[in-house]
This record gives sequence, structure tokens and C-alpha cells, in this order.
Amino acid sequence: MQDDALFTFDLSHLMQLAAHYAPIYRSAEPFPHVVIDNFLPRDAAMRLMEEFPKPGSGVLQTRFMVQQPGKFGSLGGRNLTKASPFIQHMLLLLNSFPVLDFLTQLTGIENLLSDPYFSGGGLHQIVNGGHLDVHADFSFDERIRLHRRINLLLYLNPVWPENYGGFLELWDRDMKACVHRIAPLLNRCVIFNTTRTSYHGHPQPVRLPEGVTRNSIAIYYYTVDAPDEGGKHGTLWQQLPGT
Repeated sequence: MQDDALFTFDLSHLMQLAAHYAPIYRSAEPFPHVVIDNFLPRDAAMRLMEEFPKPGSGVLQTRFMVQQPGKFGSLGGRNLTKASPFIQHMLLLLNSFPVLDFLTQLTGIENLLSDPYFSGGGLHQIVNGGHLDVHADFSFDERIRLHRRINLLLYLNPVWPENYGGFLELWDRDMKACVHRIAPLLNRCVIFNTTRTSYHGHPQPVRLPEGVTRNSIAIYYYTVDAPDEGGKHGTLWQQLPGT
């Protein structure tokens, strides 16, 4: 790996972010979450954006699911070895102690662990016409035998006008209303608890010009102990009101 790829997180800065955003996170509706802009230094975010794999590069593969057509992902750690050294480096950092400590202070969830296999996470890309139905994520990873607790999404799109669609939507627990719509803008980090009712997605097909895709990094965090709600479930796909 080249020396200029060796970005590291400033733990004191992350702790300052956690202290500032923790009250916002824990009181947020419709479930605990936060939106943090300029999460990384601009140079690091720009480089991630510039080196993000293009469609057909072999790094990203389609998921072939009716609930998420047009969605491509790295589908685990093996494909990530084909990504650029800087992307690999940043993904490992997002799985490392400084981020785990930051997330503990932010969310109040102790003893967090990262997933070295990047199961379901890593790099995500939506092409024109694609969408992601509203859902709550799977609660337990059978491979690592851990309970899923937190999602971290980092967006890597330089501009995102309203007419593109593809805004991240956070829905209430009764699936009656979308409470927040979040544009997937460059260096915008969205973090939220993963529970049985943390419904989210971008259900309307994106309308993108040629050469534009919706790009993001997704990292999931776990604990040995189950959350208070308990139980294990797969992805809980939801229907929008009136459909």
C-alpha cells in the first residue's frame, strides 16, 4: 500500500463528535439515528469517491432480489480485495477500535464488535432505475454468531438533486409515514440502531443521468449479547401505505 493511503482517525476528534451528537442520536425519531456531514477529512472523502468501483469493474455484483433491483454490492470481503488499496484501508479503519469507541459513546451500546467478513456490507451501488424497499435489517449474523446493533452509512455522491430520487427514508414503526428523507451526499454519514422496527430504504426508483450511480459504504456493528427486544429475524421487508 502506498504511504499516502495511510489515513488514520483522530480519536479525540471522534470523541468530540460523539459527545456533541449523543443526545441528538438517542432522542431522535422515529428511532435512534444521526446525520453527520463532513465525517471524513475532505481529501479522504474525495479519494473514496474517485476510486469507487465503476459498474462492470468486477468488484460489485448484483443481488438479484425483487426488493432491491439495480443494487450492486461487494458481497463480502473476498470481492473487496479487488478494490483500490485506499478503499480497502478505509474499510478496515471503519471496522477498527477508534470507530467502535466512537460508536459506543454515541449510541450507549457497549462491547461493540465489527464484522471482518463485511457480510451484507462494504460497497453499495444503485444504478438507474434501481431502488431499495423499506425494511428492517436482519438481526443476527449466523457466520460470526453475533447480534446486529448499528448501521453506519457513508455516502459518496458529489451532487444529488431532488429529481434523482434515492433519498434515504426513515419510517415510523407503524409504517404510516416517512419521518425523514436524507440526501446521499458526499461525506454524509448516517448512523442508526438496527432493531425490528428501524424501517428504512429508498423505495422509489432512482432517475439518474448516464454515467451516474448512487454510491455508498455500509458498515455493520454487532454485540455478543442480544438487545432487549431479543429474538432473531431476517430482513423484514415492508409495504408502503396504499400499495
